[in-house]
Amino acid sequence: MKTLDKIPTGKLERASKLVKTGVKIGGNYVKYYGNKIVNPENAKDTLDQDNATDIYDGLKDLKGSALKVAQMLSMEKNLLPNAYVEKFSLSQFSVPPLSAPLVRKTFKKYLNKYPEEVFDTFEKDSINAASIGQVHKATKDGKSLAVKIQYPGVADSISSDLALVKPIAIRMFNLQGKDSDKYFKEVENKLIEETNYNLELKQSQEITLACKDIPNLLFPNYYPDLSSEKIITMDWMQGTHLSEFAKTSFSQEEGNKLGQALWDFYMFQIHGLKKVHADPHPGNFLVSADNQLIAIDFGCIKVIPDDFYNPYFELAAEQNISNDEFFKAKLYELEILTQMDSAEELKFFTALFKEMLTIFTAPFNKETFDFGSEVFWSQIADLSERYSKDPQIRKMNGNRGSKHFLYMNRTFFGLYNLLHDLKAKVQVNNFRQYLD
Repeated sequence: MKTLDKIPTGKLERASKLVKTGVKIGGNYVKYYGNKIVNPENAKDTLDQDNATDIYDGLKDLKGSALKVAQMLSMEKNLLPNAYVEKFSLSQFSVPPLSAPLVRKTFKKYLNKYPEEVFDTFEKDSINAASIGQVHKATKDGKSLAVKIQYPGVADSISSDLALVKPIAIRMFNLQGKDSDKYFKEVENKLIEETNYNLELKQSQEITLACKDIPNLLFPNYYPDLSSEKIITMDWMQGTHLSEFAKTSFSQEEGNKLGQALWDFYMFQIHGLKKVHADPHPGNFLVSADNQLIAIDFGCIKVIPDDFYNPYFELAAEQNISNDEFFKAKLYELEILTQMDSAEELKFFTALFKEMLTIFTAPFNKETFDFGSEVFWSQIADLSERYSKDPQIRKMNGNRGSKHFLYMNRTFFGLYNLLHDLKAKVQVNNFRQYLD
C-alpha cells in the first residue's frame, strides 16, 4: 500500500477533495440511468458499489473525522446497502499510512526525539492505519510495545470536516430544523476528545484498572513517559482481530466465553462506571491464543449522565414498556416526544418506539440471551427495512431523542453485532457480581 507524505489539512484543500468525490458520484448516477435501461436488475447494485468505492477513496487520504464518519457508518449493517458497509469497514483496518519521514517529524515535534532515540527498535512501517492514527511496533527494555501516532492536522480539521459531511448526514437521517445541531455538536465534541491522547491515556488507565477483575478480559499496560498529546505507547498485545476470529470454526463454548467477557465488560462500565467505551467495532478487540478478549483502544468514552441513564434503563424493563402512561412520560424525558408534536406525530412515534424498544431491550428481560438467534436478528432487520422505506417518516421531523442516544445507540448496536458474530449465549446479570 502507498504511504502518505502529506495529509490535506486546509479547509479549502479538504473541501476540494470532497468536491472531486462529488463529481465522480455524479458520473456514477449518469451511468446508473443508462444501465437501468439495459440491465435494470443489477443497476442499483452497481451504483452502490461505484459510489461506495469513490466515497471511501475520497475520504481515506483525508483521514480524521471524515474517515471516522465512514467507520461509524460501517457498523450500521441494517441502515446502508451492503456495498457501503463492506467498503467503509476498511476504514477500521486498511487506509494509507503515513510515510516514515512524516512519522519521524511527528515524534520530533511531540517527544522532542526521533523514534530511534526513544526505543531500542522501532518499525518504520505501520502495522495498522485507521481514521485518526496509526500503530507501529517497537521494543524497549525487552518489552514489545505498540506506539499509536496521531495524523497531523486531524484535530484542527474536525469542525470543517463535519460541516462538509453535514448535508449528506441531514439527507441520510432526515434531520430537520435547528435542533439537528445538537447531534452534530455531540459528534464534534466526541471527535475532539478522541484526538486528545493525554485524555485517552488517562481514560485507558482508569477503565482498565476498574475492569481488571472481570474474567477472560485482558488489557495492555500504558506508558505515560513514552506518550504525549499525539503519541500513546502501550504493550503490544498478541491476538487475532475479533472480526477475523469470528470467521473461524470456533466452538459454541469459545463463543460464549468471549461473549460473556464482552457483555460483562460493557454492562459493568454502563451500570458501574456510568461511562462506556463507545466504539465497539472489531478493530478495537483482539482474541488471544487462549481465547481471552483483549480491549486495545479507549479513545471514545461516553459519559452517561443520570438524567439520561435513569429513564433510558427504566424503559428497558418489560413492564414499563407495556405501561402506556409511564412509557409516554419517559419518551418526553428522553426528548423522543416533544410539546411541539402534532397528534399524528405523537401517535406515530409512540408506536414506533414501543416496537423498537420491545425488540432492542429483549436481552435485558431474560436471564440468558442467545445473540446468535436468527429470530432476534430478523426482527431487527425487518423493522429497519420497514421504517427506512416508510414515507410517513420522511414527512416528519427526524430529530428524535436526546443527544446522548447517538453514542449509546452506537454502543449497543456495535455490541449486539459483535455478540452476534460470536453467536454468544450470555448470562445477562452475571456482571452484577463485579459492581460495588
